[in-house]
Amino acid sequence: MLVVEHSEEGALGLVLNRPSEAKVTEAVPQLAELVDGDADLLVGGPVGQSAVIVLAAFENPGDAALLAFENVGLLGGDTPPVEIGVGVREARVFAGHSGWGPGQLDGELERGDWILEPARYADAFAQEPEQLWSEVLSRKGGSYALIARMPADPSVN
Repeated sequence: MLVVEHSEEGALGLVLNRPSEAKVTEAVPQLAELVDGDADLLVGGPVGQSAVIVLAAFENPGDAALLAFENVGLLGGDTPPVEIGVGVREARVFAGHSGWGPGQLDGELERGDWILEPARYADAFAQEPEQLWSEVLSRKGGSYALIARMPADPSVN
């Protein structure tokens, strides 16, 4: 999960490791030029799954509608179609997002419900998103690296 914004009003995040069965070229053909031809449409979360969100790396971070970290942020929904790819180095397209109301994510963090690790550029644009969870836990090290190597089904351990 990449938390894009976290404020007093709530939080918005994107699940980075859940590709859908649809391709961007099929689901949102007008955004096909932003991504590799065979790029998967990713499921960003359970909220607003009929809405499309574009996470992009910008040449100028100020061009992002909402900046997550470094030069990575969200493409504005009001961007004119002829300007969609201007200044975008790389992009991922998501259906839906994850969201929390005021104080909700704060409470989850206080309870220790989340494993925290600073985001990296390579996380946002991982070539194999299904492997991202394991990669990030391995990078975190210690007991987290052990969790990264656990099988998806513990009964096969």
